Parts: sequence; C-alpha cells; structure tokens
Amino acid sequence: MGRHYDRLETRAPARREADLFRRLPLVLAAAKRLPAWRKHLRDVDPEAVTDRAALARLPVLRKSDLPAAQRAKPPFGGLMPGRPSDYRRLMMSPGPIFEPEGHDDDPWRVARALAATGAGWRDIVLNTFSYHLTPGAWCFDAGARVLGCAVIPAGPGNSDAQLDLIAAYRPTLYAGVPDFLKILLDLGAARGRDLSSLKRAVVSGAAFPPSLQAEFRARGIDAYQCYATAECGIIAYETPARDGLVLNEDIIVEILRPGTGQPVAEGELGEITVTILDPKKPLIRFAVGDLTAALPGPSLCGRTNQRIRGWLGRADQSAKVKGMFVRPEQVAAVAARHPELDRCRLVVTRVGEADAMCLRAEANAPGAGLAEAVKASVRDVFKLSGTVELVARGTLPNDGKVIDDTRAPG
Repeated sequence: MGRHYDRLETRAPARREADLFRRLPLVLAAAKRLPAWRKHLRDVDPEAVTDRAALARLPVLRKSDLPAAQRAKPPFGGLMPGRPSDYRRLMMSPGPIFEPEGHDDDPWRVARALAATGAGWRDIVLNTFSYHLTPGAWCFDAGARVLGCAVIPAGPGNSDAQLDLIAAYRPTLYAGVPDFLKILLDLGAARGRDLSSLKRAVVSGAAFPPSLQAEFRARGIDAYQCYATAECGIIAYETPARDGLVLNEDIIVEILRPGTGQPVAEGELGEITVTILDPKKPLIRFAVGDLTAALPGPSLCGRTNQRIRGWLGRADQSAKVKGMFVRPEQVAAVAARHPELDRCRLVVTRVGEADAMCLRAEANAPGAGLAEAVKASVRDVFKLSGTVELVARGTLPNDGKVIDDTRAPG
C-alpha cells in the first residue's frame, strides 16, 4: 500500500486531534499579532480555542476576499508577517492573489503526497507545473527534492522538447495536470517515441475523470490525484488504497455548509475550510470555495487521518480550467472592454479529455470582427484560450449565473 512518510500518518486519530488543538492556540496568538488577523479575530481568545466546537465559532476568511484585501494593503493584505524580502520566493496566482514562499524545505507539505505514490531516492520527476509566477511547480519541486528525487523543471507546453527530455533523462514520475500528460502520451505514440520510463504520475489542478484514469492505467502509468491550493499547499492526497483522498498532516480541515461557518454532518457535501498550523504563515478557517464530503473510517493503506471524496464542484461560481481559476469578475472585465455586449456567460466543458471554455455573449447586430476581438480579450483577461459565441439579446437565461461549469465531478 505504499510506504508511509513518517509515524504521524499512522497515529491514533484521538492523538492527532489532541496534538492539532494543542498547537492551534499558539498559531492564533501569532495570527493576532498581524493587523488584518487582529481585526478579523478581534473577539477571539486564542487560549479558549481548544476543540472543534470552539473553532467553529471563529469567523471564516474566504479566498474570494483576498484580492480586495491585498489591494487595500499590498502586497499580503496584512495577513502575513514581515516584509516581502523576508521570503524565499514571491509569486502571484490568478485573482490576482500574491503569495510568498517561506524558507522551509517543504513549505507546501508536498513530500508526503509524493511518498504515498512510492516516490523516493533515485526517482526522476518530470515537473510540468508552471514555474512562471504561480506556486504550483515550486510546491512539487520542493517536495520532490526533500524525498531525494531529481527534478526536471519542464513546465507546461513545448511538447516536442518534453519528448526529448523524456528520451534523454528517462523520468519515472510525471507531475502536472492530467490533460498535459495525455497530450504527451498521444504525441509520443504518434511519433514512435519511447515514454515507457514514466511509471507513475501525481496530477492536480484539473478534472481527472474515470475515463482518463483508466486510459493512463492501460498505458502503464499509475496516476494519483492530490488536492491542493496555492495558499494551503497539499490539502489531501490519494494513496494506493484508492479509497478517497487522505488529509495532510499539520492542518485542520472542516467541511462547512456553503456561505456559513457551520460544519455539516459527516458525509454531507460542503465547502472545504482549512486551518494551517504554521505560526510563521498562519491561515485560520480559510474557505477555498471547493466542495467535498468526508468519508467514514480510516484508509485501507493504514493512514489514519480523515478521508475526503476529493473535489466535487465549486461552492461559488468560480471554476478551475487547465489548472487556473476563472472567476465571475473576469467575465465582467471582458464585457467591459466591449460596449456592444450585454449579458455574458462562461461555459466550461470537457472536449475529448481536456478542459475547454466558451464565452457566450449577447450582442444584437454585432459588427465585423467583434467575435475575434472578444476572443482576444478572453485570452488576455483569463490567460487561457477559449471560444466565443455571440447570441441575440434575451437568449441567455436570466438566472444570475455567470460561470456554468458543465463538467461532471470526477
């Protein structure tokens, strides 16, 4: 069932719970030394928050609130200690959200997820997450190096060069979005290239439906999902037991009724909310906007932490496309560039085994070239390519929906 990273993974659940809530007051006290957290937690006595019932009474911080907070008090909204120069790397995720990386060896807690796949010394990781601006690639780069893996900083795209890298270095593990792995495998097969060194994959950032999972297995690749965000690092990861995703250590996860701070009953669908037990970079009841549900009992792999079903949709109207979040305010930004447009709706789908998006926009008597101009705006605002469909005014439903994610949860 894959080797365990350390003894923390197999400790008694009650012992883990006691340890987490023993440490939480220290993290809350550290948070309250920061201006934004002090205001957010103004009525909270850190020493009184020693169990889940007390934690559930604290206010929720929503990911969707971060861009405005950071604009008001750049760069980190008063939620992070120190100056930008105190950190190792300074990055930016879509939103925009400005995200610093600390000096710890594995600041995003990725090594544990990689170890669950069997990764370790002498493995070579083809890391196709982006090294440009966003944290993704750096998260997996650090975790792999902690395990003693060599890392190829490939990044996404440039498929022909990737085939050359695979032929030369013979990587054993792929890290990246599942769509790009399929692109590489299909291109390699079409060109007669040998990609057989790739035996395992850790995928995140995009839908991973059962059909694609089965295709990778048929091609000799054992692929594991992990659930992560730029702010939290790895939240949960898949193990060889294939019985849901096991929560990471050193974090407290609550599943809340969307739009509230109230935990749902076990097994009920709700919004993932994360508390990071790091006084150097505290994060308290951080609602990431994704839906999941808890699974009963421990994993068959021997890890005793709580399990979740994985990503089951969005609690708000944001969606993740090819590893990048798309948000309603971005749809509004595109519309603002083109006065000819009325209501707009971004429709997210799967085409083949890849994410795709189409902006449907109402426009009466559109002028020549409008569709292409809107398409260029989509690419500029979202940093992703998509199609554009212009429709007559009154065509789109008057239901308030701005982003329509039609993909079935994997």
